[in-house]
Amino acid sequence: MNADDTTVPPRTRRTVAVVSSYYPPKIGGVENYAARIAEAVAAAPDLRAVVLTTNPDGRGTTVSQENGVTVVRLGAWLKLSNTPLNPLWVLQVRRWLRRERVDVVNAHTPVPGLADIAVFSAKGRPTVLTYHAGTMHKQDAGNGLANRIIGFYERFVLPRLMNRTTVPVPVAPGSLAYGRPRAVEIPPGVDIRRWTPGPPPSERPQVVVYVGRMDSTSRWKGVDQLIRAFALLGDLPEARLKLIGGGDDVDRLLKLAAELGVADRVVSTGPLRGEELVDAVRQARAGVLSSVSDSECFGTALAEAQACGTPAVGTAVGGLPHTVADGETGLIVPPRDPEALAAALRSLLTEDERADRMAVAARRRVVEKYDWELLTERYNELFRSL
Repeated sequence: MNADDTTVPPRTRRTVAVVSSYYPPKIGGVENYAARIAEAVAAAPDLRAVVLTTNPDGRGTTVSQENGVTVVRLGAWLKLSNTPLNPLWVLQVRRWLRRERVDVVNAHTPVPGLADIAVFSAKGRPTVLTYHAGTMHKQDAGNGLANRIIGFYERFVLPRLMNRTTVPVPVAPGSLAYGRPRAVEIPPGVDIRRWTPGPPPSERPQVVVYVGRMDSTSRWKGVDQLIRAFALLGDLPEARLKLIGGGDDVDRLLKLAAELGVADRVVSTGPLRGEELVDAVRQARAGVLSSVSDSECFGTALAEAQACGTPAVGTAVGGLPHTVADGETGLIVPPRDPEALAAALRSLLTEDERADRMAVAARRRVVEKYDWELLTERYNELFRSL
């Protein structure tokens, strides 16, 4: 659909604008979270959803209907690190909020730009700012300029953004929105009817699975640390490490695996979707996130693994210690410690009774805390209250 084909919606339902720099089909925790909210809003009889996001295919604006949601994709002129930008957004966002007769703005960040503009352009509309990360400071050497920009943003811009927001929503205690006045914590969720348990871990092959980005801008995910830890499991020749996802860093990571002598036991599948992805997690012995930065505010991949009865291993950064109950549904280890990570993986790969016990507890905890249906209804009630 062309942008000019948009018609003014009737006022029988109130409209919520979900604003996110990225949106499916791009894969990621923030993207999935934003889509879940938009689709839940669209399914409510008294609410209507419109999404404002960026156009990955060009500088123009496109409008489409996706799963009952009007999705407006605004062109981006440039990209700074992982942040798309366009000076015209200031005018475009205001126009689309007015054209779609938006009543409530729900912006998702920490990617600066579009979400900030939406909050500052709300013009009297109530705003809900969902903040998905702790500090975005880069951990790798050579990011001095990026860290100075991030430091300026987090020190001067972000507090003003939070103060302008009607209700900040931290997704976990590690979020920079946590503890703010009026804050309401709503974590990411899991579709527990899709992510269902496989056989007990003791009956699965010795496979460790990582699901996530492998971009040079996302090295804080610590996949190199995971490969180094896996290389220490030479006493488990049947063990395999499965890397699910894509990015411009995949070749470097596979080269590291070759240098460490485990190239034949590290498999890169590329991105998987649908039942193929669920089955890969359901058949794994353990799911892992070895992040090294507080940017890892929740760890959706570990929540999904636990929903499948797959014990999780995470690092003690950001929100991972809240997503994984250490010693109950999985194990938490120090970041940048391949030896500790290897020991945790070895435990879950070899101790059948322990792994099976954690699998049962993991599924139960996700059902109780992270069912998407319960969490999205909390959002709808929040939007209605505003």
